[in-house]
Amino acid sequence: MENQTSIFGVGLRREHYQYLTEKPITDIDWFEVISENYMNTEGRPMSVLESIRKDYPIACHGVGMSLGSSDQIDPNYLKELKRLIERLEPFLISDHLAWNHLNGTRLHELIPVPYHEESLEVIANHIDYVQNELQRQIAVENISAYFNYATSTMNEGEFLSLLTQKTGCSILLDINNIYVNAKNFQFNPLDFIKTIPKKSIAQVHLAGFTDMGTYLFDTHAEPVHQEVWNLFETSLELIPENVPIMIEWDENVPEFHKLEAELNKARKIMHKGTKNETRKTTEFIP
Repeated sequence: MENQTSIFGVGLRREHYQYLTEKPITDIDWFEVISENYMNTEGRPMSVLESIRKDYPIACHGVGMSLGSSDQIDPNYLKELKRLIERLEPFLISDHLAWNHLNGTRLHELIPVPYHEESLEVIANHIDYVQNELQRQIAVENISAYFNYATSTMNEGEFLSLLTQKTGCSILLDINNIYVNAKNFQFNPLDFIKTIPKKSIAQVHLAGFTDMGTYLFDTHAEPVHQEVWNLFETSLELIPENVPIMIEWDENVPEFHKLEAELNKARKIMHKGTKNETRKTTEFIP
């Protein structure tokens, strides 16, 4: 992961297990796995993952840490995650600025948090606890949201920036989520990215949304839309040069070669960005 020719990855999905176990030559530099799919299991998914791990670096991306909950972080969850980390030795561990666990009930959605001083203190304490237990830095991802809290006193970008200062965590910057929220809530997505300390960005996600007519829905079920590619290209000077970049595709998963082709679009944009000045447009929101 030390040079610009080896920073491009994709999410590992079961639809590609058979293909990847045949050890094909690919355009992929690394894979991201959903942590919960491999925690506390010894079945075929783990067997496939360990085979892939012999040839590729791995990042662990969680959806169940519930950093934004008022509940304490589940210690059993962290024990299982730590075992997975020790087994895979991932180059990055991440989860979301969200909650989905409260009073013993786990939801199947990532719920946004209010952006104010009280929640900042709670979430910073949770991140400190997680990083201490894992003895690793974690990255926190900005999420797509479909409602705001009236109690918020800052925006998500400002909140994330403060979290990095208080905890030393890094940021997983999801460009698609920024665009979806910017469209739905009518703000300039580039302003969001400018609030994030460049040095704190540890990974970038790119994905496809679904246009529902009156709003955009973050489905990861389509190719990356041109508007998101435009935002990514214009953001290159605001993210670290060698930051790992990946394509998320979770529904309607295509054949692997189509996923590679989508990732190679990011390669072309990055290569172009090293030779030419990035376009300075802010015309992202119709």
